[in-house]
Amino acid sequence: MILRSISLPPALLLSFSSEILLSKANAQHAKFIGDIGRKLIADESISADSVVATPSPTPNEPDSDDEGIQFKHFIAYSSSRTCSSDAHALPFNNQIRGVNLGGWMVLEPWITPSLFYQFLGGNETSVAMDHYSFCETLGPKEGNKQLRRHWESWVTEDIIRDLAQSGVVNSLRLPVGDFMFQPYGPYVGCTDGALDYVDTLLDWARSYGLSVLLDVHTQKDSQNGFDNSGQTMGFQWTSGINTWPRDLTTFQHWPIRAANWMGTFDNHAINYTVINYENIAHSLKVIEELVNRYHDHPAVLGVEPVNEPWELTPLNLLKQFYWDAYLIVKSKAPYWKFIMHDSFRFTPETWGGFMRGCPDRALDTHIYQAWMDPAPRTTFYNNACAQKSRIALMEREFGPVVVGEWSLATDNCAMWLNGFNDNLPGFPRSPCKYIPCSPPYMGDEQPGTPLDIGKGLQVSSRWPYGTGMSGPSFGLCPVDRDWMTERYNRGEGGMSWVASPPEAPRGRDGTDEVMTHLAAKKISAFSGIGHGFYFWNFRTDLYNPQWSYMLALERGWIPKGNLNDDSIINACHREDSGAFVCQSNRDAPEATVKGGMGYALREENKDASYLDSLSGDDLYDEADEVFNEFWQAHRSQGATCDFGGGALLAEVNKTHDKDYYNTDDYYNVLEINEFPMWKIVLFSVVGVVVGGLAGFTVAMKYSPKFSRAVRSSAMLRPVTSSRVFRQSFGNLIEAGFEGLQ
Repeated sequence: MILRSISLPPALLLSFSSEILLSKANAQHAKFIGDIGRKLIADESISADSVVATPSPTPNEPDSDDEGIQFKHFIAYSSSRTCSSDAHALPFNNQIRGVNLGGWMVLEPWITPSLFYQFLGGNETSVAMDHYSFCETLGPKEGNKQLRRHWESWVTEDIIRDLAQSGVVNSLRLPVGDFMFQPYGPYVGCTDGALDYVDTLLDWARSYGLSVLLDVHTQKDSQNGFDNSGQTMGFQWTSGINTWPRDLTTFQHWPIRAANWMGTFDNHAINYTVINYENIAHSLKVIEELVNRYHDHPAVLGVEPVNEPWELTPLNLLKQFYWDAYLIVKSKAPYWKFIMHDSFRFTPETWGGFMRGCPDRALDTHIYQAWMDPAPRTTFYNNACAQKSRIALMEREFGPVVVGEWSLATDNCAMWLNGFNDNLPGFPRSPCKYIPCSPPYMGDEQPGTPLDIGKGLQVSSRWPYGTGMSGPSFGLCPVDRDWMTERYNRGEGGMSWVASPPEAPRGRDGTDEVMTHLAAKKISAFSGIGHGFYFWNFRTDLYNPQWSYMLALERGWIPKGNLNDDSIINACHREDSGAFVCQSNRDAPEATVKGGMGYALREENKDASYLDSLSGDDLYDEADEVFNEFWQAHRSQGATCDFGGGALLAEVNKTHDKDYYNTDDYYNVLEINEFPMWKIVLFSVVGVVVGGLAGFTVAMKYSPKFSRAVRSSAMLRPVTSSRVFRQSFGNLIEAGFEGLQ
């Protein structure tokens, strides 16, 4: 059957059980899931070849017989996954400037290692390396006890207040687990009470004027294989094949990583051989429960239905999941933003035109430099600023873009960043800095703390080991490297960083300067062009300010107050190959463009009555000026080039005069002039000779005792009897020596 244009009552939420999915009628959807859905009801295994190997592309226009579903502010067409008649009730005109509350509701060992020290020295049955195994190993009673202690101490009202009062943060991205809304497996009982803490957090956020994006960070059977998905997937214990050292406990993960949320992944064929529609239905049920619970809470900005589905996720299935989740959200929370992760495929070819015309949707991309190859600071600067063009392109081809995760890390040294007692093969790329491991943030009663400073990494009490190395040793933990000050004769792009020690010598630490410049360039790129950002993370257990927003504020790397400073706005002027202007979207309806112009003019207290007389090219030309003038004037305060879908960014070539460059990126870098060793030796020798001659002359002229001793020396007789010596010191020659030739 075909879904007619209907108005859904506010209390009615679409149910996406298998049966309803079958009757969610439009031709494209029925074609996509018809036979497969019937097999799902029969609980049969489904071959994915027909769906995944050759997925049917979704047309750009809805089918002629698809009259769509009428929502509060738009009409949705499932045959094309597009929308029309967007009333744009809440235009995305203000940027997000936020932080992630990572490690709180979803455990990640690298963020809160104090919670996982207790598992060092364990074996196959007593080790936990993610949230799933944490609950599985400790059991529901002890697991819940430790989690409650963690929930009480990792995020507090004081922290939320400090973030709000920093003057920059206006939003929080809260990772939550799917298991909090639909418990399963070892999570049952272990995570009881988690949602009560989320409720409290939302109330705190509202009281301090912050919005909250609810990010579903985990999925059943893992959407990416990482520990941040709740469960490390693609994992195998290898202890049984170790003959030396004896009893060595080992495992492998990275070489065989998999993600089984959407089905069974074949590591040899590099594709999905079976699709798990029960897991997808579970995930949609989670969205339904989340919306039911929080749809009327004023602090909620919106939802992100899945975090970081890996790049091998079947794209057509992922887009269908996003579409189904979007309809669930909009049926009961019409004002929420719906933010979708790009699945590590941030390209117009992947997302251009998807959900075209649908209000309040945005694309999330995560931009990190921690996995880049070691390089001079200028490489990281240029990479940060280059994101402007990529973001602007996606803003044009898709729509609003939010950088949902980024940090200031330029290396892979943070302990357990790539997994508990594990690392990616070949990482870290450079030696790491070690500092004393921090005391447990939740109190001394935490099992496994404090660490024994008498034990190194290569002892049985520090097992198990993965394919790489990362962990505490003799009470020291690895953190990000220091940056050293550069030298004049090598330059900022020189190679001195290659031989630099991980901890800068006293007087040569340039970390503050490099991180300050890098932060300014990233903020300039992410907030100057797109719709904003969330820094990862708000805090870290270890002292690692490259990953901690609060520590970065404390160090002065990220400024407090607003981001209007010229050092941020113009931070990328050396790297920019062009400039950006905000212009009208010539593909948008005239009514949409006029609505955006009216908003801009009213905000500036200008007359907008003349807009009724404009149409065609005259309208769009006038909109170019109105939009760009408003955006250029207000982008530093958080304005975006959106205007209800009536505007977009365009990149143009532009030549700047010298006044534009009067605030050099590198003005604060302490530089030390370095001389080659041969010059140092030469100057030393010359100094000794010249100094000796000067001292000898002064002593001969003003010390009679020294002069007599010199003239009386038989060894120096050839010198003292010379004509040059007599001409220089003749007035001091003692009686009895005058006749000497």
